[in-house]
Amino acid sequence: MKSNRIAIFLLGIFIFSGVAVYFKSCQKSSSESTPPESTSLNPAPNFNADSAYAYVDKQVSFGPRVPNTKAHDECAAWLVAKFKQFGCEVTTQDYVATTFDGKKLKSQNIIASINPTATKRILLTAHWDSRSIADKDSVNKKSPIDGANDGGSGVGVLLELARSIQQGKEKLNVGVDFILFDSEDVGEPEYFQGEHGQNSWCLGSQYWASHKHKDNYTAYYGINLDMVGAKGAVFPREGSSMQYAPMIVRNVWDIASRLGYSTLFIDADGGGLIDDHVPVNDIAKIQMIDIIELRPNDPKTFGAYHHTHQDNMSVIDKNTLKAVGQTVLTVLYQE
Repeated sequence: MKSNRIAIFLLGIFIFSGVAVYFKSCQKSSSESTPPESTSLNPAPNFNADSAYAYVDKQVSFGPRVPNTKAHDECAAWLVAKFKQFGCEVTTQDYVATTFDGKKLKSQNIIASINPTATKRILLTAHWDSRSIADKDSVNKKSPIDGANDGGSGVGVLLELARSIQQGKEKLNVGVDFILFDSEDVGEPEYFQGEHGQNSWCLGSQYWASHKHKDNYTAYYGINLDMVGAKGAVFPREGSSMQYAPMIVRNVWDIASRLGYSTLFIDADGGGLIDDHVPVNDIAKIQMIDIIELRPNDPKTFGAYHHTHQDNMSVIDKNTLKAVGQTVLTVLYQE
């Protein structure tokens, strides 16, 4: 995950690419964008945090999910099998990603669909690879990390969402496409002074956005999950999401608040990031927001564990997984 030092770059992109114009066109009054408190929410299945936690732990048990490794291949096979177990239509998208320093990575995006014939579709994504270096650590900086939160948590939540939908008694009125992007966390390290910048991250979503798994695929909107399982995590409104799709952000944060999770989905604006939602918005032209841990006014924006060997199962909190998973699940059942 790229740090938010690229927020200034993003602002320039928005101004000169016309996103600012799009943002204005999406504005509505607060009464239009925020559902009235008196409106009851449609019931949704229960999101099982114990199950989501087990899925994160299983990913970590394979070892770092770094492309071109045995652990990466074995985890991919397990992820495909799990989505199939939950009744999803599963396809994979193989490609070769080129890193900022010229390495070639055998990569695979995994796409799993629920209600594949439904016209109205919601896109839910996360990245499933883990970082090959611990560039923010003080020791073993060139060794890969577990990526329990940065990668594993988002995937664990998506797997539990698929299971909850399949086994829930409530009927889902839309189709859902889960996409696990590969080669997201292969960007240049903090100390690198090259020319690639933001384009060295999110290689899987860049590839999918330019080579969709189905011709003319589109979705009503999308939600990307990244670093959604740590103890003490908070989720302010990510800045790029507010530029691309402010009404979707407000709706999700409103539902989180009504479910009792306002201490995590906080009423604050975070910095703008380049994450997997950016190529989906810019290239695929699908409105997508990012739910990601950001710590306002903290020099360690993503937490002390970020891109270190401390990103292991000790940082994962079932309460955080529950808040994110139940919120997203409830959002789906309002459609």
